[in-house]
Amino acid sequence: MSSKSTTNRTNCSKNSSARSKQGAHIVAQTPIDAKLHVDYELSEQQFDYSTSVNVSNAVSDIPSSTVSTYLQKMQRGSLIQPFGCLIAIDTHNFCVLAHSENAPEMLDLAPHAVPSIEQQDVLTFGTDVRTLFRPSGAAALQKAANAGEVNMLNPILVHSKNSGKPFYAILHHVDVGLVIDFEPVNPADLPVTAAGALKSYKLAAKAISRLQSLSSGSISVLCDILVREVMDLTGYDRVMVYKFHDDAHGEVVAECCSRPGLEPYLGLHYPATDIPQASRFLFMKNKVRMICDCLARPVKVIQDTALAQPLSLAGSTLRSPHGCHAHYMANMGSIASLAMSVMINEDDGDDDDATDSSQQKRRKLWGLVVCHHTEPRFIPFPLRYACEFLVQVFSGQMNKEVELAAQLKEKHILQTQTVLCDMLLRDAPTGIMTQSPNVMDLVKCDGAALYYRKKCSLLGVTPTEAQVEDIAKWLVECHGGSTGLSTDSLMEAGYAEASALGDAVCGMAAVKITSGGFLFWFRSNTAKEIKWGGAKHDPADKDDSRKMHPRSSFKAFLEVVKRRSLPWEDVEMDAIHSLQLILRGSLKDEIAEEDSKMIVRVETKVDELRVVTNEMVRLIETASIPILAVDSSGIVNGWNTKVAELTGLDLQKALGTPFVDLVVDDAAPRMNDILSLALQGKEEKNVEIRLKTFGGQENNGPIILVANACCSRDVNENIVGVCFVGQDVTAQTVVLDKYNRLQGDYVGIMWNPSPLIPPIFMMDEFGKCVEWNDAMQKLSGLKKEQAVQQMLLGEVFTVQSNGCRVKDQDTLTKLRILLNNVISGQDSDKLVFGFFDRQQKYVQALISANKRTDLEGKITGVLCFLHVASPELQHAMKVQKITERAAANTQTKLAYIRSELRNPLSGINCVQKMMKSSDLSKEQKQLLKTSELCRNQLAKIVGDTDIEAIEESYVEMSSEEFSVGEALGVVMNQVTILSRERDVKIIYDIPDEVSCMRLYGDILRLQQLLSDFLATALMFTPPFQESSIYFCIIPRKESIGTQMHVVHFEFRISHPAPGVPEELIQEMFCYNNNVSREGLGLYMSQKLVKTMNGTVQYLRESERASFIILLQFPFANNIVVGS
Repeated sequence: MSSKSTTNRTNCSKNSSARSKQGAHIVAQTPIDAKLHVDYELSEQQFDYSTSVNVSNAVSDIPSSTVSTYLQKMQRGSLIQPFGCLIAIDTHNFCVLAHSENAPEMLDLAPHAVPSIEQQDVLTFGTDVRTLFRPSGAAALQKAANAGEVNMLNPILVHSKNSGKPFYAILHHVDVGLVIDFEPVNPADLPVTAAGALKSYKLAAKAISRLQSLSSGSISVLCDILVREVMDLTGYDRVMVYKFHDDAHGEVVAECCSRPGLEPYLGLHYPATDIPQASRFLFMKNKVRMICDCLARPVKVIQDTALAQPLSLAGSTLRSPHGCHAHYMANMGSIASLAMSVMINEDDGDDDDATDSSQQKRRKLWGLVVCHHTEPRFIPFPLRYACEFLVQVFSGQMNKEVELAAQLKEKHILQTQTVLCDMLLRDAPTGIMTQSPNVMDLVKCDGAALYYRKKCSLLGVTPTEAQVEDIAKWLVECHGGSTGLSTDSLMEAGYAEASALGDAVCGMAAVKITSGGFLFWFRSNTAKEIKWGGAKHDPADKDDSRKMHPRSSFKAFLEVVKRRSLPWEDVEMDAIHSLQLILRGSLKDEIAEEDSKMIVRVETKVDELRVVTNEMVRLIETASIPILAVDSSGIVNGWNTKVAELTGLDLQKALGTPFVDLVVDDAAPRMNDILSLALQGKEEKNVEIRLKTFGGQENNGPIILVANACCSRDVNENIVGVCFVGQDVTAQTVVLDKYNRLQGDYVGIMWNPSPLIPPIFMMDEFGKCVEWNDAMQKLSGLKKEQAVQQMLLGEVFTVQSNGCRVKDQDTLTKLRILLNNVISGQDSDKLVFGFFDRQQKYVQALISANKRTDLEGKITGVLCFLHVASPELQHAMKVQKITERAAANTQTKLAYIRSELRNPLSGINCVQKMMKSSDLSKEQKQLLKTSELCRNQLAKIVGDTDIEAIEESYVEMSSEEFSVGEALGVVMNQVTILSRERDVKIIYDIPDEVSCMRLYGDILRLQQLLSDFLATALMFTPPFQESSIYFCIIPRKESIGTQMHVVHFEFRISHPAPGVPEELIQEMFCYNNNVSREGLGLYMSQKLVKTMNGTVQYLRESERASFIILLQFPFANNIVVGS
């Protein structure tokens, strides 16, 4: 676990700094994680942690095969933790495909008597898993396997058939079937199933109430409360909140320790590789991760040899920690851990076109809640479920805090504009250094300097005057074409004397104000900003930096940032550029004087005032916020472009008009009072101004501004008028008014006794019933006070007799799935639902569930309408059942076809093995090899059950040695018959050296995509005389270092114009529900190319059109073939 240095952020001041993208961090960081993992495995005993951090960050060319192997080992390591056991089954026939070595013993399947020759293992590949458990558990497993959302049914309580020992079965789907984790149930604990999952929520109810009672505005308080509540809930020795920063490094922002003597880690920063990107991806998929004993020997998972690759354990609760992480835990004295992911809405930036308010926002990993224990510790599933729910609530609260911070940043922009206006009233430029506020109040910095007329003015921590002069000369010589420079590392920016500045000056923002004058802001190194609350220790103590330990991670992080400051944010650079423009404008006369070498000073103070005034007027007129001014008589004498745009009243008509005539009539008295107070020197803040609209804006209603009143003074400090600097809040106010009206309408509808109002009930985001209207009371016989504030599932609707009783557990599960789908952001949905009222009369209805949102668009619950059955509704129910059966039949038929294909494939495999053992000629062996590759390709396609993985480009690729010539021979054979049928000739242009190459990669996927593109070209080539397709390969070799060699291929498939229809090419890149069969094939092939880190394009020319596929593969040996 090492660190990656952040890239040097050196940008010309003309442009805003580029916003970093999370995807770029992942792409850049993953190879470094892989390199560190390889270093650890190759030299575990001599592994030098600190050295690996620095070396890994210096490595830029890491083979893709290394990364692929690392990612496969992270997800398919074939090892689990011994506190449970695992079985993987085929979902069609429930036959065992894989199991952990401890499964027979843990499930009490091993014979207790002395074994005999006749005895057979109970658990083998092909065993029906249902035969291992008692009937109730077997039936529950079968029902869950057939459910669409199996996670909603976890945990399932099963009992061993031999001993009756209880287990929680936790299920999830993988590419080959279903993986079942079995965790023993403590007999002292009351077992719960999915029906009692809401009881788990009650375990966290008090903690949730404490979180929700906190006032907003303090992330640290929120985190401190959470770690204490999680500790009370779980009993771990240490609970921490980790926050991931934008550059992927992490920080401990909250901590609670219950065991005396533990070293605090509060404030510790660690490099990005301490938690690898692959692990972060798994945390986004699997929200809770428990390690019971990092020192325990992991248990191997054995699997059927028919499986093409190791079983995926990415979603397993039992997945064993990889050796590097286990070593890290052991070094820090933590034997057990529990980690939970904190997810918030992803910031979509300014790309409004790319977002849709009707869609659920994308989520990102903000950080983790991590629990450590110095002894082995196991937390049962219901308690883990409660912790997950608590952290989900915390994530919602954190999301609000992050959004609030963004709003405060916007407010800071307005405050910065006020500071700029205040600076304009000084003697430019020296006033901004000598008076208060000064340039250091503009942005966060440690020091500032003004180099003007070959003289220096210094504030705070800065270089010496001679060093500032030297930096100014360097800027003129090396960056003379730009108007400034911003960097977080002067050393990496190329300043030769940066090392002489020491740690006190690392980052700099500089802007040119005259031809030789500059304004500087300086920042010290990032390590200065880091406050570690950990145990103090003597610097002379010799920590073993080679070990993986939080202190080593912290020291490695400090090593990375010791010559780097905090980066300059976009908001800060915008403020700096604004000040630069104002100063350059105020000094433009001087600039002209320097160029002409005629005049040194401005002739009179009046000219200076004129320049400053002109700049202020220009700033006000072009400001993006509304600004207006009135004189001491209440007459408008200032009206900027933004106000004119909002009101429809231009400047010429507004000037000279009494201000009270421009506000709405009922607001005039209030405005008179505000003007009167302002002219007395009493400036009010956040004043609401309602302005009339004119011309084309007149029908839009009044404009609502929230403004600050500022007194305008003459040179004698006499008040001569009032200026209003405001913000347009019309849209927000209109929405709020509508919301308030809707709230009133909603209450009226909800409790209207009219028979036209349907039965309505509501659930909040925590599963509680918060509304139960009059019609619902009459229909169910259950009073509002009996339903409200009770858990909707389990207390209101229940399988017991104390509420609205449903027929069975299956009915309750379907309702839970419906409600969870809607509250997670999916569209409104319906469900045929029935229950018994208090008189035991069965009521059947159609539930229509809709999400409820607050003013900010956040989902706060579910609103449900009951449509009691009528003839029309009965018909709708019948149609729904028919549709569901049709969909199920389609899935069954598809599964049947796949199953039937496996038998012929097995037969072909058997025949091929028999032929292998016979005496074949060289040509016959080659034909047999081609046949095997075709069969393997077909088997892989038949086994592609996870189409979503291909679409999202995260399907795993195998990496094995193959011959390019053999792969191309298979492709040629696959399209030969179609070529003859279409009467189109294929001309192959393949260099001899390519056919002889042996590479590493996924040969079957290469065959699949090349044959698909060739077949498509054949289908859309007209069969005229001498019609042909040209297939050529252009190789380019590249050496990476002295040992690694790769080859870049350009596969070009050209055929006569007009070629493939444009709509199919569009479907190749953009999937839609009405995609054609040919378009779907092209789309999947394009996604496979992308997964192989390649690209594909379709080029149209006047006479021909071409598929161009670019891929790269490493050579299978260290010698470049043909070099």
